[in-house]
Amino acid sequence: MTDLSVAKTMTADPRLDVEAIRRDFPILSQMINGKPLAYLDNAASSQKPLAVLDAMDRYYRTSHSNVHRGAHTLGDRATMAFEGARETVRGFLNAKNTREIVWTRGTTEAINLIAHGLAEHLQAGDEILVSHMEHHANIVPWQMLAERTGAKVVPVKVTPAGELDMESFDELLGDRTRILAISHVSNVLGTVNPVRDLIVRAKARNVITVIDGAQAVPHFQPDVQALACDFYVFSSHKLFGPTGIGVLYGREELLEKMPPYQGGGEMIERVSFERTTWNILPYKFEAGTPAIAEAVGLAAAIDYLGTIDRAAMEASEWALLERANSLVPSVPGMEVIGTAPGKVPVLSFKIEGLHPSDIGTLLDQQGIAIRTGNHCAMPLMDLYGVTGTARASFAFYNTLEEVERLFAGLQKIQRLFV
Repeated sequence: MTDLSVAKTMTADPRLDVEAIRRDFPILSQMINGKPLAYLDNAASSQKPLAVLDAMDRYYRTSHSNVHRGAHTLGDRATMAFEGARETVRGFLNAKNTREIVWTRGTTEAINLIAHGLAEHLQAGDEILVSHMEHHANIVPWQMLAERTGAKVVPVKVTPAGELDMESFDELLGDRTRILAISHVSNVLGTVNPVRDLIVRAKARNVITVIDGAQAVPHFQPDVQALACDFYVFSSHKLFGPTGIGVLYGREELLEKMPPYQGGGEMIERVSFERTTWNILPYKFEAGTPAIAEAVGLAAAIDYLGTIDRAAMEASEWALLERANSLVPSVPGMEVIGTAPGKVPVLSFKIEGLHPSDIGTLLDQQGIAIRTGNHCAMPLMDLYGVTGTARASFAFYNTLEEVERLFAGLQKIQRLFV
């Protein structure tokens, strides 16, 4: 059996002061079931630093008002903070301008907005290319669009190791392909897809490209101009920001042509009973009072990440995954689902003789939080012949000791129940 104590002498990355970072995340210091919390469910939702909590608290204490039309100081403060947050996101993604940054409630709403807006680009017999590793949020909206237009959703195969089958992709990318919707990173497998290469191939056929970046942005910073994608979407709550807000990046030319997703206040220029005209970008897609404090919180999260050595952060996460992989043989019957090289620190697994939900419950009794189930990826589960997996997912604030605890906990469960 592998010696778990080895990890106590290891440092994930000496450039990263993990203990100082953990003090920035007050939730991590609590006890769960009498044990120190080991939060290993970051792919579902990451924790929030004090910088985010303080920014949102400060906004509500000093600046809250509705945005854009208030003829008073608080309205001006709120608008400046709100639009300043949009500029922060623009810089994070390296978009050309803030007209290409649309606020949504999250990745799911962003993809639904895009699917709604692209209906006029499709007709019966056209194809929407996705993959077997997609989250339901990047499958179901396209199925709904296909039902309305007569188009067809076509899945690209995934290899046993969890990589996109490029031979399958090239075979399926054809004259009827109109949209490619693909995840940058798989939420189950941790696989980092070669999206730049996929976009180049799609663009050669004038295919519209939609990249789901929800699982990518916590681990590395995308550049939408370098990727040359048409759309890129992500959620704040996976990027150490608040829930309830997400981002849709879209090329300005496409956004201009797309119809609004919802009607109401803010998204209009003029309303009469004879005719309504739409507001300019990005407000055409932002009906109603927006999530102002949440936008402020997301900007604070991005600013906070900017204070940390990104290379050290990535190296630390790689070290956590490497250590976890090295300990897999210490748990008899444990099998990792998704072994693609270069994956982000996500470890989906099953243990012979144990149900994933039982694993999660028994680990929680030891203060260790993981995710279990199908992870909103039923087609992928079907592909691997399982109903679900247990999933540990790491962030830069996790430690090698927590990886130790995970495997010590799994060993204990395995000994007691198998």
